[in-house]
Amino acid sequence: MSYEVTAAKKRPSSFESLAGQDFVVATLKNSIKSGRIAHAYLFSGPRGVGKTSAARILAKSLNCLKNEGPAEEPCGTCTNCVGISRGNSLDVIEIDGASNTSVNDVRQIKDEVLFAPGGSRYKVYIIDEVHMLSVNAFNALLKTIEEPPPYIVFIFATTEIQKVPATIRSRCQQFNFRRISLQTIRDLLKKLCDEMALAADSDALLWIAKEATGSLRDAYTLFDQVVSFSGDSITIAKIRDKLGFAGLDRMNELCELFAEGKINESFLFLDDLFASGVSPEQFVTDMSEYFRNILWLKNGIRREAILGYAADGFSQKVIQAFQPYQIEKALALLFELYRNLRYSLNQRFEIELVAARLADLKNYITPQQVAARVLALRKELKTGFTVQTADEGSSAGAADCGEEPSPAALCPAQSGGGSGKQEEYAAGEGDVPAEKITAIIQNIRKKKLALGSNLEKAALWRITGDELSVFFDAKFAADFIRGDLLPVEEQVRAVLGRKLKIIVREVKDDEKAEESAADQEAVDEEEERVVESAKKVFRGEVIQ
Repeated sequence: MSYEVTAAKKRPSSFESLAGQDFVVATLKNSIKSGRIAHAYLFSGPRGVGKTSAARILAKSLNCLKNEGPAEEPCGTCTNCVGISRGNSLDVIEIDGASNTSVNDVRQIKDEVLFAPGGSRYKVYIIDEVHMLSVNAFNALLKTIEEPPPYIVFIFATTEIQKVPATIRSRCQQFNFRRISLQTIRDLLKKLCDEMALAADSDALLWIAKEATGSLRDAYTLFDQVVSFSGDSITIAKIRDKLGFAGLDRMNELCELFAEGKINESFLFLDDLFASGVSPEQFVTDMSEYFRNILWLKNGIRREAILGYAADGFSQKVIQAFQPYQIEKALALLFELYRNLRYSLNQRFEIELVAARLADLKNYITPQQVAARVLALRKELKTGFTVQTADEGSSAGAADCGEEPSPAALCPAQSGGGSGKQEEYAAGEGDVPAEKITAIIQNIRKKKLALGSNLEKAALWRITGDELSVFFDAKFAADFIRGDLLPVEEQVRAVLGRKLKIIVREVKDDEKAEESAADQEAVDEEEERVVESAKKVFRGEVIQ
């Protein structure tokens, strides 16, 4: 007996065996049961998910001889069912839309529908890849599918529903076939291994299911290839060595080198990786998928069907080393690399350049973080107090404050730097925590929106004794708060639990005073110089 590929051997022969298309199965079975059989169906969806198989099963259900009428499930043993399965039924005509695209082919169908079926209830036309028909062919088909003889049923299948004219779609019952889930494909592969008495690692079957991207036919085809070189035992190591992909273990090892900033070791690892047979395109694909999964894990998503691997298989060192925005930057670099490989003078050079950047990924910061830090430095120069930004982590300044770092957290400058405004704080004194400031402002905004909005512009909140000094950069905001201090004092007492006297200060007051004194001194010097010049010119003297 000749060998039969798994995809053909495991082709669904009944609605119950049609995996992953529960909605389609339920709808078709109910329509057959109720006798609501349409004259035209349009099955759309990705490749290898069961569109043509469903069309054949529907044809068998309509013509099954087990009952007097159409059957919800074809028996598979009667003359009609066997003939349709073998493809030699005279009343079920399968047409390849890619090979029969002309209007003449459609005219032949129009002539044939005038003849009733020979030994079946319905004459069924299954047109695969119907989107390949020409515009004239579609136009010639319109009238036929709108008002066919009562014994004619059309079933169209396509992978590109957008290319089917709306005039055709509106005359058909449309069914959208979905990609088959990763778990379903793996379960079917596991069942197949049991039937064939093959030992298979769960990781190996999961990899095959992932590579199939929702297509059961692709999964069976890849499975046949894997079995041909794996023998009686299917392992992920054999697949990796024979098919040439990096694998999770090697991705973990390489990205740990990136996390440690070891550029030289990364280059040597890449050389060994490419020597093992991994292609540049496959490496970039595997690396992109790896960082994508790390990003999922950073966001707390551990579902195996999404990751394609068990969550515990990923390196914790890599997960902890990078921040989400750094992982997003890595993905952007890899996507750009994949686009550049097509026109690259040397693909290895392109990959090594990106690898060097990935090894320095821990030092990457976003432009927004740079802008925030520049703003913080400006405030430090104005106030004499260091400003702790959200992205600086648990730095010394944050430790000194005893608070979690946040954009609004302000900490005393370390001794030896800044201006003379620094001083030691007694217990219960110092900067107001950022969350307390936020609570005060939010409570005020509920009653007085303008007051709360101006209070948000404060550069620093600082407690000294029984006084709370609030510093402002803008004079307008400071004057606005001075004019309505009572609500501020009430909310400060409510949130901080102590009564404090509010003193509104302007950060630039001292600077302005110094500038005024300097200006006055310059004016005095200029006046003195003019007087001395006049005395010399007129040989006079100053009289009171």
